[in-house]
Amino acid sequence: MANYEDIFKKVVAHAKEYGFVFQSSEVYDGLGAVYDYGPYGSELKNNIRTYWWKSMVNMNENIVGIDAAIFMHPTTWKASGHVDAFNDPLIDNKDSKKRYRADVLIEDHTAKIENKIEKEVKKAAKRFGNSFNQEQFINTNPRVLGYKEKISAIMARFSKAMENDDLADIKTQIEELGIVCPVSGTKNWTNVRQFNLMFKTQMGSTADGANDLYLRPETAQGIFVNFLNVQKTARMKIPFGIAQTGKAFRNEIVARQFIFRMREFEQMEMQFFVRPGEEIQWYEHWKDARIKWHHSLGMGEENYRFHDHENLAHYANAACDIEFKFPFGFKELEGIHSRTDFDLKSHQEHAGRKLQYFDPEINESYVPYVVETSIGLDRMFLTILSHAYNEEKVNGDTRLVLNIPAMLAPVKAAVLPLTKKDNMPEKAREILKELQCDFNCQYEEKDSIGKRYRRQDAIGTPFCITVDHQTLEDNTVTVRDRDTMEQSRVSIDKLHSIISKKVDIKNYLQ
Repeated sequence: MANYEDIFKKVVAHAKEYGFVFQSSEVYDGLGAVYDYGPYGSELKNNIRTYWWKSMVNMNENIVGIDAAIFMHPTTWKASGHVDAFNDPLIDNKDSKKRYRADVLIEDHTAKIENKIEKEVKKAAKRFGNSFNQEQFINTNPRVLGYKEKISAIMARFSKAMENDDLADIKTQIEELGIVCPVSGTKNWTNVRQFNLMFKTQMGSTADGANDLYLRPETAQGIFVNFLNVQKTARMKIPFGIAQTGKAFRNEIVARQFIFRMREFEQMEMQFFVRPGEEIQWYEHWKDARIKWHHSLGMGEENYRFHDHENLAHYANAACDIEFKFPFGFKELEGIHSRTDFDLKSHQEHAGRKLQYFDPEINESYVPYVVETSIGLDRMFLTILSHAYNEEKVNGDTRLVLNIPAMLAPVKAAVLPLTKKDNMPEKAREILKELQCDFNCQYEEKDSIGKRYRRQDAIGTPFCITVDHQTLEDNTVTVRDRDTMEQSRVSIDKLHSIISKKVDIKNYLQ
């Protein structure tokens, strides 16, 4: 079994080879931490976005969507705190001349300790067999408890240093933990300093008369400044939510791990406005709703976990992340935050306009509190791609298959004539025409049928439909299932319902 690092390298290579993700501007040797989505990648990305939108907006009568502009008035970012406090702590290694995020170095160090816990669990599971109780072992084994305490102490110290802007202690902690530069292998570090992540640009016809603007670092502020517009025009009553998907931009100095951390990325966010005092119950509601959404995709409940924030941002009174087990360890996939009334109050103050809601039930006006759910679309894409990647042994050969949830698969069915003659291509195209209005389908006639099956496996196509000599006699085709590789003979008029049954979004939406 290849190690996780090797698996991740294979996932990245597969994404390029099969048209999921390309390096941006590759003909010019690429642009760092910026990527383009290819033919299958753009389909998968659209399907993920659609699934999120349907479950978040269409299935909730008190949530509506918007599409706010990327450019916003520059005071927006002063009010939100991004101008003054949207920073990453950076540190350089003097020998390799490489720059790193201090928090990532420390996270990677704790991930190594987590790997030690995982090894202890695997050893114990092997030793005790069916009688092994993993939860009890993790909560009672002295060695595991020691590792967990070590991780907690490291993160508590780092969080405190960040909260107090004690950059010197962060450097000291990196040195005391013995963290070395991955390139040079030395501990010859510079001091830690803060770096603002916003991209600055200008709007105006001349350089002298231009206004400084920023590319938005998050999509949430477009929702907050439109709070009253949406509430009044959509006639929404508290509690209600506003959802949005769209591009955001961060000048990540140390972007890495493929599309996990990029400079241009896409977010799917929902801000839920509630009465003051009711925010925690809604925070718990959305924690539960969001983890159920992730579990609905069937990628293993054991691959998700909640991580509660120990040190909260100044505007929050509760916050947690949903983490997923990527090939490089558990990392943040979605954030759920109770943001209190910080955002609306701050925009109210900077704009000089009231952003309040009159609540007819209690006959009172107030600035609503907000519970946020925020997920990276690109990270969700990577979650699905890395989990779906599977190498199987079949009759002595290796079958490479993407077991993407059928509803999200870029291509739902491939229609394959057995040969290029005897009227089979014409019949196959007839079937394609019948299906492609409702499903994204593909026609393919090159190479042997076995090679075509393998190609469709590699892009995650749930069904292959083969047209052969018998088709011309009795209007039946062979349908091959991607996951089981079982083949069955079915009538052409049943194809639509067979595909629908497997790929219908209703099978997943709860």
